[in-house]
Amino acid sequence: MEQPTATEHKNRLSLEKSPYLLQHADNPVDWYPWGEEAFGKARREDKPIFLSIGYSTCHWCHVMEHESFEDPETAQLLNRHFVSIKVDREERPDVDQVYMAAVQSMTGQGGWPLSAFLTPDLKPFFGGTYFPPEDRAGLPAFRTVLEKIADAWQNRRSEIQKAGAEILEHLRRGEFAAETRVPVSRELIEKAYRALGANFDAQYGGFGSAPKFPQATALHLLMRHYVASRHGHALDMVKKTLDEMASSGIYDHIGGGFHRYAVDARWLVPHFEKMLYDNALLARTYAEAYQLTGEQMCARVARETLEYALRDMTSQEGAFHSAEDADSEGEEGRFYTWTQDEIRAILDDQDARLAMLHYGVSKEGNSEGGRSILHVVFPLKGAAREVGIPVPEAEKAIDRIRGALFEARSKRRRPDRDDKVLTAWNGLMISAMAVGFQALGDARFLDAARASARFVLKHLKSDSGLLRRYREGEAAFPAYLDDYAFLIAGLTDLYESDFDPAWLKEALRLNSEMLEKFWDEEEGGFFYSQAGDESLIVRSKEVYDGSLPSANAVAALNLLRLSEFTGDKVLRSRAEQTLRFFRGAMEKAPAAFAGMAAAVDFMLGPPKEIVIAGSADSPDTREMLGAVRRRFYPNKVVALMDRRIPQEARSHILLLVGKRAIRGKATAYVCQDFVCRRPTLEPAELEAALHPGPEGS
Repeated sequence: MEQPTATEHKNRLSLEKSPYLLQHADNPVDWYPWGEEAFGKARREDKPIFLSIGYSTCHWCHVMEHESFEDPETAQLLNRHFVSIKVDREERPDVDQVYMAAVQSMTGQGGWPLSAFLTPDLKPFFGGTYFPPEDRAGLPAFRTVLEKIADAWQNRRSEIQKAGAEILEHLRRGEFAAETRVPVSRELIEKAYRALGANFDAQYGGFGSAPKFPQATALHLLMRHYVASRHGHALDMVKKTLDEMASSGIYDHIGGGFHRYAVDARWLVPHFEKMLYDNALLARTYAEAYQLTGEQMCARVARETLEYALRDMTSQEGAFHSAEDADSEGEEGRFYTWTQDEIRAILDDQDARLAMLHYGVSKEGNSEGGRSILHVVFPLKGAAREVGIPVPEAEKAIDRIRGALFEARSKRRRPDRDDKVLTAWNGLMISAMAVGFQALGDARFLDAARASARFVLKHLKSDSGLLRRYREGEAAFPAYLDDYAFLIAGLTDLYESDFDPAWLKEALRLNSEMLEKFWDEEEGGFFYSQAGDESLIVRSKEVYDGSLPSANAVAALNLLRLSEFTGDKVLRSRAEQTLRFFRGAMEKAPAAFAGMAAAVDFMLGPPKEIVIAGSADSPDTREMLGAVRRRFYPNKVVALMDRRIPQEARSHILLLVGKRAIRGKATAYVCQDFVCRRPTLEPAELEAALHPGPEGS
């Protein structure tokens, strides 16, 4: 019988909500979503499972789909010999974690698309990432892989079963033994600092070589460490990295925001997809760097990145969408790149010359098709000198140029947007918007944080707890640890921005729910997924920082912060248990635990408890808050005692007890290690208490 074409065929993925799964709904592959229907078919028909995991804006996922999953012959092989399952890693990160760990143990590397082969009882026995349609660059052709595995399943089944059992045992053992007895110390932070320093690229900033990822969690730790230690190299690494990224091709100089990573060591050529989480983490990093250094570049990049999220990644209801694709018009990066002719058609001669000098738009280009990725080649002062105009005139011209190019670019076909709403990533952007408001004073960012928080708490909550994903009116999937941890952090940051006690109350409620659903009573620390999902062969703990900070690290820091607000020592004890659980792993791979080291830094700080007593909208209260927010001091919690807020609404914030405005004026209270300084009515005195000694001493 003739195989149906991709346009004629609709598989089960057409019933899903995930943009990634829907992208594959027309494939001739008989795809199933993750679930019992697929597992049962594999058992009944005695077939191995082909598991393909990716996400909607993954460039190489698109390539493998076009080359293999849209190919009728490849589809015929898959449909005859396998049960094929497609998973959106952003909807089911628990499944992705298990099989990514399995593939990494088999091959020493991982990535997306993730391609894993499983027995009908879900044990992985072979895997990889992208497979080409023909043998290429040391990779076997995908059809060759399928044929060999089908043959092995029929003729060497015992070898497959043995491999699956060994890999499962490896996954269950985990990567390290828990260390729960020895307390953590600052030496862990020093080790992380030294490990990051050893891997630092002094020429181009960042860590390691190509491909190079923004590592916001590592930069945040280095800023913390500089505040605590005054090690100048920690700050130098941060400044060099932020400077290089802000002038590079990984940054969108016309529309703001960051692409996912660079394929080269000097940040020039990005993978052009834009992820919500990257932009949340980096916007916060630049905002905090502005607080630490006072450099206007950091303020500008933070502001432009948050404005990008407001403009292009926010739904009408105030939730944040997940990502934008790399490709448009059939090419990766087409939306973002330029030719000299395009520039000249938009700008007058002088502006065109300035733009091409400043942003490195050459005749030959530096990307496919002779197109140029914008990056700062000539600093504006040098470009102005070359064009023969004063620097102030060049500064005005660049603003004009960016506006004109933005308007022209907006008429191009945009990359596709993944419009699903993820609880965890919205939590990250709530934090970024809240911290952006604190550092930059723009009320739009505070309003955006509130709107996202309201959306998530309205649409992604059920009677049984938080949910993971919302799209087209449907909320689905029980939340994972990062959903809880990142949202709790966002709500806590939001409280420290507008001081509505309801945010902190909800953070505490969700924290209790998180402890109930994820806490490991035997060893401490948090499992990534909730109990009860029989399709997971392992209930794992998220260990390392990756593109996102470890959810265990964020949960530990949440526990410490909430303990400071409430005086609840049980929360601090749980944080200490979590940090002790990971201590041995931190010793072995300190650079991979920057988020955990940040929690250690907060715990050992010691943290300062700051209460401003006064009316929220009075000028003297705003001056006091300005003294707290002008500079970067990470180890603190901040509360507002406004007597207009009813007692019952703030009863959960023990930190406020006994604090009052003196003589009707805004009054600051600073406590540390169970000792409180005398209250002050002077913002300068408060700032001195928070930031003793000159910067850089």
